[in-house]
Amino acid sequence: MENTQQLANRFRETLLSGTWVANTNYKDQLTGLDWKIAISPIGTLNTIATLAQHIHYYINGINKVFLGGTLDIRDKFSFDFAPIESQQQWEDFLSRLWSDAETFAHLIEQIPNEQLSQVFTDEKYGTYARNIDAMIEHAYYHLGQIVLIKKLLLADGNLGFQK
Repeated sequence: MENTQQLANRFRETLLSGTWVANTNYKDQLTGLDWKIAISPIGTLNTIATLAQHIHYYINGINKVFLGGTLDIRDKFSFDFAPIESQQQWEDFLSRLWSDAETFAHLIEQIPNEQLSQVFTDEKYGTYARNIDAMIEHAYYHLGQIVLIKKLLLADGNLGFQK
């Protein structure tokens, strides 16, 4: 079984600094991205901004549990966000995402290794380890979507945006 330091590092790789699995991460993909691109729809796909906010929603919800609170997040609300309407709002959101992601990783590091096999809030949710792994896998899943959507939006001539 992995220890908490390994799990925290895997999470950081996904969100903040890694290139081992996907050759990129959220921070690489979203930093410097124009907000108009981030909110641009392609058909019925979620926007880049919505996917990033979705992951942030789960990070914050699990952080609350790590800090001793209750699990209050619900899938049915995980795509409900106020629209981003400016570059400043986008940059502010990204700052919160990076900060909350680092908090998430730091909180994982604080969990005693033996707690990884304990129940996470309710038996139906499995163990701490399972939930941390699920968060990493969930983040990678949406990172792949973000990369593809970004490529489509930045393709020559698409929506008038340039690479």
